[in-house]
Amino acid sequence: MDSTTTSRQSHQKKPNWFKVPFPTGERFTLVKNLVREHKLSTVCEEAHCPNIGECFNSGTATFMILGDTCTRACRYCAVNSGRPDPVDPLEPIRLSQAVKKLGLDYVVLTSVDRDDLKDGGASVFAACIRSVKHLNPSCQVEVLIPDFQGNWSALYSILEAEPVVLNHNIETVRRLYPQLRPKGNYSLALNLFRRSKQYSNTIPVKSGLMVGIGEKSDEVFETIQDLRDSGVELLTIGQYLQPTPKHAPIARFVTPQEFENFRKFGYDIGFRHVESGPLVRSSYHAADQAHLVKKIN
Repeated sequence: MDSTTTSRQSHQKKPNWFKVPFPTGERFTLVKNLVREHKLSTVCEEAHCPNIGECFNSGTATFMILGDTCTRACRYCAVNSGRPDPVDPLEPIRLSQAVKKLGLDYVVLTSVDRDDLKDGGASVFAACIRSVKHLNPSCQVEVLIPDFQGNWSALYSILEAEPVVLNHNIETVRRLYPQLRPKGNYSLALNLFRRSKQYSNTIPVKSGLMVGIGEKSDEVFETIQDLRDSGVELLTIGQYLQPTPKHAPIARFVTPQEFENFRKFGYDIGFRHVESGPLVRSSYHAADQAHLVKKIN
């Protein structure tokens, strides 16, 4: 792709189906202020999620633990990369207190990649799950985890804390991994899903995929099949948005009909639930997905 094409695509006008309201509202302000008060980070803000208004106004948020600086620098991600701060031992307590003040009954926990830590931060994930559930017995906790560089003991320690859903985003198709996610590994991600199901068949496994970043349609269908073959039961597919001019450009805006085709294919091959649309992100309608699976079980 030449520089002229890249520059043009970086400033593409969003199609009509991609409009979202500006985030405002009393509940939005309350959640935002409470996050600040407890010195917490949300992926909603860090990753510039287009659904932040809808989610905050419903009183929910995806909390990002282990700091706001990632040890990796994926070309699509808006989160800061560099040398992270030391782990805060009080984070599980602060998090659980914030959840209680918000009165949440469903929480999603995610994190930056912490390749600087021996267990990748898995022990903090486990501590946060247990702390939230201890202080908020009726609250369910979903986790969106890194790959821990294949440290399966780290993965199992999180599963032992019994999250309601275990999520790891595949993000993109196999061919684009070296270009977009050079420190990631497509096969390793698939192995993580298989290991999760082998260790605990009762915890649903979830993954997310972004499109419009240079993949071909047949590669998307292939990735969806790979995920299902690896034990993934819940799937989210959404449009990639370029966070800054320094990040990978948008190759194209995928049409609503294509998203519907992906959704239908996912159901046809056995996924329990598929969220597929331009504005879909990995934590979008997370509680609805988990509750649906619980009813099915």
